[in-house]
Amino acid sequence: MTKLNTVAVVGAQFGDEGKGKIVDLISKKIDYVVRCQGGNNAGHTIVVRGKKLVTHLIPSGILHPTVKCIIASGVVLDIKVLVEEIEALEKLGLDVKKRLFVSDRAHLILPKHIDRDKNNEISKGKNKIGTTNRGIGPAYEDKVARIGIRAGDLLDKTVANKVLDKEYLKCAEIISPLITDTQSLINDIVFKGKKVLFEGAQGALLDIDHGTYPYVTSSNTTSAGILTGAGIGPNTLKTIIGITKAYITRVGDGPFPSEYDDKNAEKIREKGGEYGATTGRPRRCGYLDLVALKHAILLNGLTDLAITKLDVLDGEEQLQILIGYELNGKKINYFPANLKDLKAVKPIIKTFPGFKSPTAGTRKWDKLPDNAKKYLKYIEKECGVKVKYVSTGPERDDTIIL
Repeated sequence: MTKLNTVAVVGAQFGDEGKGKIVDLISKKIDYVVRCQGGNNAGHTIVVRGKKLVTHLIPSGILHPTVKCIIASGVVLDIKVLVEEIEALEKLGLDVKKRLFVSDRAHLILPKHIDRDKNNEISKGKNKIGTTNRGIGPAYEDKVARIGIRAGDLLDKTVANKVLDKEYLKCAEIISPLITDTQSLINDIVFKGKKVLFEGAQGALLDIDHGTYPYVTSSNTTSAGILTGAGIGPNTLKTIIGITKAYITRVGDGPFPSEYDDKNAEKIREKGGEYGATTGRPRRCGYLDLVALKHAILLNGLTDLAITKLDVLDGEEQLQILIGYELNGKKINYFPANLKDLKAVKPIIKTFPGFKSPTAGTRKWDKLPDNAKKYLKYIEKECGVKVKYVSTGPERDDTIIL
């Protein structure tokens, strides 16, 4: 069998873990980067030489001139947003169109889906989910109802003229040359031994089946979602890296057992720049939840961990980690599916001393303060998964590789 050179990067929390930076870092040695699910409700932020870039649909590997990028069949695609993103990247001098492939099986997000998304949230009032109102959910609804329009349909001008308005028709003309059978392409490059990185979106705790339902996204955000979203077999992934912050955040509504009080949340939010890359919404902040992280490790079959934003904890006198839940007076070590139970759990907390010196910008393990090393080693030991990457700042090179 061909030697596999595949790696998947997935979120191990509620999204916003810093996947974009890790994908960008790894992409230097990669031939192809594949986006497998979700839509432009995701935003990957990368900082290069002090300049912040945010991609929503195009994999962040596009920043490397030798890397080719694929938007696979599991993605729901707003072609207007895709064209805007292509044009923005081209203004930065990047040759995008020659290196980007779009699946003919990817379903389209149309204006009607965006309108339906907004109206759905308004109608729910206090029970709203907290979606990004980008039309992702309604597009997946039409996909499952078997009434969706796929990117490949745009190649038939009769169909395109029937379902698209004038603005979207112009966008269709621009992206039509990029549309291809990515399922065959991906399997071909994998079994030719090309180095392929599969880029996840959102995080495991937002998975439609295994997250905090109904406060979840509309797709499978675990490594299994990569398999179906890319059209590859279960034996195709060699390495699966889970990204987790040194603390935890979530956007929108839903249970959050380790959430900080308002004062501490505001402090971490400002230090960490915790505002949504797609919507700008302030993120809720909390201390690291190991029960939730272990849940994500099992769901994804993680082989490695990447811990991001360690530097945000600089200056804290004490650090806390949630190590267990107590429910109805009994300790539990699982992540409850029932929202009533998840809201009712009492966190069991372990306290660590803060770092005596800053970690920001540190690029070597032996330069980290001892208390930072102890904090990271505890996470690694409790989770049973090796910490491979530690991010100590927003710049691409502010990363320790172990």
